[in-house]
Amino acid sequence: MSDLIADARADGRLTLTEAEGKQLLADAGVAVPPFEVCASADAAVEAAESIGLPVVVKVSSPAVTHKSEWADGAGVAVGLDSPTAVTDAATRIFEAAAERGLDVDVLVERAQDVDAGTEVIVGGIRDPSFGPVVLTGLGGVFTEVFEDTSHRIAPVDRREARAAIEELQAARLLEGYRGSDPVDVDALAAVVEAVGDLVTEHAIAELDVNPVLATADGAVALDALVVLEDGA
Repeated sequence: MSDLIADARADGRLTLTEAEGKQLLADAGVAVPPFEVCASADAAVEAAESIGLPVVVKVSSPAVTHKSEWADGAGVAVGLDSPTAVTDAATRIFEAAAERGLDVDVLVERAQDVDAGTEVIVGGIRDPSFGPVVLTGLGGVFTEVFEDTSHRIAPVDRREARAAIEELQAARLLEGYRGSDPVDVDALAAVVEAVGDLVTEHAIAELDVNPVLATADGAVALDALVVLEDGA
């Protein structure tokens, strides 16, 4: 079992932090943005300068799973291009957490150009009837709007993962649309394969990677939510 999962269970937690989820993905070969977890605003500034501006700053806590909706939007700040902006964003998170009685960190990661690719969701669940299942579809804010997803019983190999992607209605967007470059579908299929393996090999109830930014140069996981099975 992954040390990350074992440590979470030892803490009595069923939910991993985003940083833990991304490390789990990175250990499985999925690309993630460079990031650091920081316990103070000063540390966040140092991390931002080390990673390279612009950055994204997010609340980091297993108690906060929907970061963009938390504390009236304080949980996520994007496109921060100065130390002052990073300080302000981190301070806002720590103050909001204190008001709510939460002990949190902040995650600082390199900002990605989301306009350079297509946002895709890759997820895995442990279905009561079918067991481990992996899904993929149009991601970001469009996931619930279009409900365009493809499912496979996990684990899947690269060929099956690619077939799942290519049967999406949104596949045309990935092939290049109105002058945009085609995305690296094989890199995206590798993410689907890795997520299927993780859900199969570990006692994971839910693994949501939304979005995965698929570009001509690869596929990068921009967010990760991991929920462990209860009592496993």
